[in-house]
Amino acid sequence: MSGPAGDGQGAAETPTLGALRGHRVYARRWVFLLVLSLLSFSNATLWLSFAPVANTVAQRFVLSTEQINWLSLVYLVVSIPFGVVSIWVLDFAGLRWATVLCAWLNFAGSVLRSLPCMEIETQDPFAFLMGGQSLCALAQTLVIFSPAKLAALWFPEHQRATANMIGTMSNPLGILVANLLSPALVKNKEDVPLMLGIYIIPAGLICLLATACLWESVPPTPPSAGAACSTSEKFLDGLKLLVRNKAYVILAVCFGGGIGIFSSFLALLEQVLCVKGYSNEFAGFCASLFIGFGVLGALVLGLYVDRTKHFTEALKIGLCLTSLVSVAFALVSQLPGQTHALAVICSLFGLFGFSVAPVAMELAVECSFPVGEGAATGLVFVLGQAEGVLIMVLLTTLTVRRAEPSFSTCRDGQGPLDWMVSMLLMAGLCTCFSCFLVLFFHTPYRRLQAEASMSPSIQEDACAVAEDHTPYPAATPEPLPWDPTTPSTDATGSSEAAHSWGRLS
Repeated sequence: MSGPAGDGQGAAETPTLGALRGHRVYARRWVFLLVLSLLSFSNATLWLSFAPVANTVAQRFVLSTEQINWLSLVYLVVSIPFGVVSIWVLDFAGLRWATVLCAWLNFAGSVLRSLPCMEIETQDPFAFLMGGQSLCALAQTLVIFSPAKLAALWFPEHQRATANMIGTMSNPLGILVANLLSPALVKNKEDVPLMLGIYIIPAGLICLLATACLWESVPPTPPSAGAACSTSEKFLDGLKLLVRNKAYVILAVCFGGGIGIFSSFLALLEQVLCVKGYSNEFAGFCASLFIGFGVLGALVLGLYVDRTKHFTEALKIGLCLTSLVSVAFALVSQLPGQTHALAVICSLFGLFGFSVAPVAMELAVECSFPVGEGAATGLVFVLGQAEGVLIMVLLTTLTVRRAEPSFSTCRDGQGPLDWMVSMLLMAGLCTCFSCFLVLFFHTPYRRLQAEASMSPSIQEDACAVAEDHTPYPAATPEPLPWDPTTPSTDATGSSEAAHSWGRLS
């Protein structure tokens, strides 16, 4: 595959020759990252647009609170079987076509779920709402773990963690906007159609951007030695290697549990707080603090690990602090009139826990190299969604109806739920996952070790070498720190050989 003429000589060379002559980065990688980030942002707003106003939406469509919960839970359910399929689509169809397909599914889902509010006879509005959410859930499986693959294929090693952070944190930014925008738009049940219509607009615009602005899945010349050695075409072999990788399994189970806890926390927050007299607006504000401080922490942490490569230390410290904050939330959330304390706790919960998501995804790639990035990050996400389903069902099952206190603001027409046992269980699970990962997770950074054994030359699109067509200096690779063609005796090892960049393009 060759790039546009404006990319210079290096872009016109074949991928294999480019990999032999040196490594380059292209300015259009930022366009790809922007489109992917906006798409993930839009998909996240659609996911939790109902959760902050669950009681009002239930009134509008004459649904139960449990049915509204399933509009969020369907994202987790759909991602379990289709997540693995999406890994295959991402690896074989490539980033470009996977992103375009995701954009169209996202747009179609946003339109379908708004049909019950249009001048159309719908006897079962829940079917349209669930159908639209299901299409959006399919789109999520294609976009949620793409940032790690995009960072690996398009960005040099000193920008990978930052690029991954931007792409990954765009999803919680969408959740933040949904938690602020939905309560602001929906004051009563007549406002629900307006909310659904507004969420269609960004989905449609991003669909056009993805279709028109993305030209190729991989750059003509790889940006790093790790990108040149990608083995994402070995899908089934990669899955087998991941299952046999002890460090990867521990990371996937423990951080996947964290994903499940965070998903349940955001989906159920309004229902937990309304019992104690907190408004939908305050619940949305707390969710926004959780995400906002998480994004801020991810920004700082991403820059830090890009410089220091302390992935494991950052993840372990972040999860330990998260466990302490989860216990505080379980206790304080059951007390009325604690607005300031809850705001601080939700901020710290996001700062310590949500911010480590990009680091965990980078670490998944590091400990499983040379397995493809799509498979390495995708399985963590799929397992996290499966654990999220179990955790959310368990938390809701353990609640009990009780006589409605005078300070309850729940609007579902039923007695409020007692969430004490559920919140304590959530804190206990968070603590268990964190402790297990701290004690038993140890891994070498296999991708960094491979790149350290080589001496790539990285050049920007506008560099003088490209402009005057000076040949790229050859980069002579040194032997890898392990033999990728031989089965490793280490539990974190991989028996997969590193393949050429040309196979990917």
